[in-house]
Amino acid sequence: MDRPALRTGGSLALGALALGAVHSGLTLAMAGGDSPPMGWAPMPDPADGGVMSPPFPVNLTAKERANLETFDALDIEVFSNQDWARLGESHAPCIRVHFPDGHYTDGIDTHTADMTAWFQWAPDLRVDAHPLRLAKDNLTAVTGVLKGTVSKPMPDGKGGTIAPTGKAFAIDRVTVGIWNRQGTMDEEFFFWDNQAFYTKMGLA
Repeated sequence: MDRPALRTGGSLALGALALGAVHSGLTLAMAGGDSPPMGWAPMPDPADGGVMSPPFPVNLTAKERANLETFDALDIEVFSNQDWARLGESHAPCIRVHFPDGHYTDGIDTHTADMTAWFQWAPDLRVDAHPLRLAKDNLTAVTGVLKGTVSKPMPDGKGGTIAPTGKAFAIDRVTVGIWNRQGTMDEEFFFWDNQAFYTKMGLA
């Protein structure tokens, strides 16, 4: 599939902007201002709990809102409940998925297998809130908190396993999506802090 650099670069820029807004405690509208308006308070770290999904942004087109609604269902219903039969509602068959370590996978079947494997070592894995949801044309950037407990052995990538640490974790994550006219993602980018992730899982 042809993936124009401009479209991909735009998604990365949107993801970077969303990441910057979350880590600085600013909403997107405040990220470039000199000072916050009267009565405004910064968002706490969503991973610490207590930050819920806000209303959708105003002035979205019908398509932009539909993409965000589909992504909400993907994380909170499909992923959290391992309802992989519904993954095609949000993912194109040939989707390319990019991970924070730089590797990527192609195809919905490979992505389903990857996600299924995550639940082998954290059966309670879930996303229950999207503190920031942004959309522009065929791009979305959504923050979420990935939660779970390392309660089962984890594959070590060398044919062995790592003993469960019993640690509960909550990690901030940003997902950037490039959507097609059929209302599914052709490309998906995950952003999270791997060092923080390993530390919270008790592996660093």
